[in-house]
Amino acid sequence: MENNNTNRFDTIVLGGGPAGLTAGIYLARSKARTLILDTGMPGGQMILTYEIANYPGIEKTTGYQLSATMAKQAKTFGCNIMSNVTITQMDLNSDIKTFTLANGEKYEAISVIIATGGRSRMLNVPGEKEFKGRGISYCATCDGDFFQDKNIIVVGGGNSALEEAVSLTKYANKVTIVHEFDHFQAFDHAVKEAKINSKIDFIMESHIIGFFGKDSLEKVQIKNLKTNQITEKKIDGVFIFVGYEANTKSLKGSGIKLNKWNEVIANENMETNLKGVYTAGDCRAKKYRQITTAVADGTISALNALNYINERD
Repeated sequence: MENNNTNRFDTIVLGGGPAGLTAGIYLARSKARTLILDTGMPGGQMILTYEIANYPGIEKTTGYQLSATMAKQAKTFGCNIMSNVTITQMDLNSDIKTFTLANGEKYEAISVIIATGGRSRMLNVPGEKEFKGRGISYCATCDGDFFQDKNIIVVGGGNSALEEAVSLTKYANKVTIVHEFDHFQAFDHAVKEAKINSKIDFIMESHIIGFFGKDSLEKVQIKNLKTNQITEKKIDGVFIFVGYEANTKSLKGSGIKLNKWNEVIANENMETNLKGVYTAGDCRAKKYRQITTAVADGTISALNALNYINERD
């Protein structure tokens, strides 16, 4: 793992969310020369989470605090972190992987961990960005218990929307599903389960056109797509489930295999189809996306990358 080239690393991690930071901690602690390249700031989507109450061992924290702690841990062990970078070129197919940044600098590595994360699709209507984390959520598992005995809206008509709506009835007093069509795209059993739940109401052929409030979300405007009638509804929270996007656009043409949803395909060892290239976190094809699952992926990818590096020495 020794080399004198300041731009040559044992592992380059793409992405500084919980998966990437965890990989950085494990790699650097094992004395592997490690560089995290992040297009934003360390923490990824986690940094936008106002409150985290289900991370094992930590009673309550914010996404910003947890992100800062993980980044500090990684740096303490010697991990290099570069934020707000733009990668203009990459070669993942060669024995030595290379990355060129917008400023012209080049970096090399024996192994790579793709941890570019993902994001929930937004409605992109006025007020959504302002109230994200202050009444608007994209994760029932993360935030459901903050809405105990509250009235909430679930937006969407697929499996995730209906299943999460049923799940949220464990906490909420009333759940109203708002969907733009007159029918659902979910499986029959998910639709049936939602329809027989006495806590769930439905507003069909409608969509939200605005979010309003002061310090937190207080009401929404809903437009009926058939009549164009606009109504206001007082609400304590809105959960949006209209799809998920992996941040893998930069991987097009790299040789990495993606599925039809543009998620990175990997086995249980986080190995991709390219030798020496691993993946971790929300960009990976998998069912559950939580901070804890990202951390687990980051651990596994780092340990396997270390094995790969050591086998080459």
